[in-house]
This record gives sequence, C-alpha cells and structure tokens, in this order.
Amino acid sequence: MEQSNFADDLQWTVEATAKFKNIPFFVRSQARQRIEEMARDSESGIVTVDIVEQARVEFGQ
Repeated sequence: MEQSNFADDLQWTVEATAKFKNIPFFVRSQARQRIEEMARDSESGIVTVDIVEQARVEFGQ
C-alpha cells in the first residue's frame, strides 16, 4: 500500500488521505487531530483508511 506523508510525524496512506478530503473543511482540523490521536493510540504510526473510518463513526457521520 502506497503511503503519503500527510502529517509531520505520522504517515498517511493514499486511501486515508483521500477519505480525509471528503470530510467537510470546517471540521477537518478537529477531525485530523482525533484521527492522528487514534493512530498514535494504535501504536502503528500510520493513518489507515480504517482509522479514518473509525473516526467517522465516532463523529457520527
């Protein structure tokens, strides 16, 4: 799976980055913080589409 350096300290997969861009712009900052926190909590160091989806469910969208 190809990766893109979306954040300074975390790698984002291309798929996760694409899914993130579907989040409304006015909540992206908040969403990004939570998504990256979830990735760190999973100790993977990589933001995957599964983590973005998990955050989406958490946010109730």
